[in-house]
Amino acid sequence: MEKKIPKVFANKIEKKAGNNEDIYYSHEDKTDERKSSFTKIKGKNINQKLNEIFNSANYIYKADVRLVLKDKTINKRIVGRNATHLITIDNELIPLTDIIDIEKAN
Repeated sequence: MEKKIPKVFANKIEKKAGNNEDIYYSHEDKTDERKSSFTKIKGKNINQKLNEIFNSANYIYKADVRLVLKDKTINKRIVGRNATHLITIDNELIPLTDIIDIEKAN
């Protein structure tokens, strides 16, 4: 009781198949400035402001903030803190003693 199975019809592939190479696109530009509005946290010291940012419902593992330091103002993405420093997503350590004010992004 042998049955002959019909042959499968398949077209010849005559051109290069590089679909994933043609479609993939990655945009990472370090000079691209993050454009967002910032909200001041009023009437609190630096530790209270940081606690409010890290304990908010919007914070999962990172937060965009504007830091006003003694000598400049910078926009950073912070991921954590220890007793003396803020830790950014780029593994930079920013001393808490240098921070004058913090604004969180909306």
